[in-house]
Amino acid sequence: MSQPQSSGEISPYPDVKMMYLIRRKADTSREELVAHWFANHMPLVIEGQKKQAEKRKLHAKKYIATLFDADKEGKHAWDGVAQLWWERALPMPEEPHGTTPTDTFQQKAEPYSPWATTEYVVMEGTDRLPIEPLKLNDPFPCTRSGFFKVTFLVSTQKGADHAAFFHHWLTVHMPNVRNVMNEVGGFRYAISHSIDPAAAPYAGMAELYFPNAEGWRQYAKTIKADGMEKWVDNASTHLLYAQTEMIGIPG
Repeated sequence: MSQPQSSGEISPYPDVKMMYLIRRKADTSREELVAHWFANHMPLVIEGQKKQAEKRKLHAKKYIATLFDADKEGKHAWDGVAQLWWERALPMPEEPHGTTPTDTFQQKAEPYSPWATTEYVVMEGTDRLPIEPLKLNDPFPCTRSGFFKVTFLVSTQKGADHAAFFHHWLTVHMPNVRNVMNEVGGFRYAISHSIDPAAAPYAGMAELYFPNAEGWRQYAKTIKADGMEKWVDNASTHLLYAQTEMIGIPG
């Protein structure tokens, strides 16, 4: 994983982090979507990537899915996001995945497309996010909880200079967030920048992990503006909470 450099800068993770934002269809319940995601879709993805690896073909090295909580009104902007790490960015498919469903999960989810990003891991926190393979069933997929995760899906204003925005994010905003995270007990912080912001659903993603919701509340009270607002479109940016992740390929 990336490590902060002596200058205070941070190096990107060498693999491409592909995102798949998931939203269920209108006639599908949240519980139904999650059940088919975990029980039917994830095992197929795991097996498919295993076969690709055995053939020494391009394959995902790591696969984690986050389940987002509902907002105060009980609604989900997104139900979750699957994240898979590859040696290089995958091409955009001719049509979104699930347009013609190949499993029950895809029957229940709206069609989805990959989103390629470059990841910067600012705070590792791996000791606070253990992976415990299942013992009474197949080891993976498994789940983990015991944290409070805050995900920012960041949109930029029309015509934004993304090079300047990303530079500010890594050199000004990142140290600001990291300092506050350390102050309030946050333990993991990762940034993902879109490789092609013009074609991506969001310019980037930030993932902040706390022991509990109180840590996030203290963070929100403590963090000070640092200029990010110059580029960010708040109306299109989403703030999502999560307390459960599903692990398909531990990496």
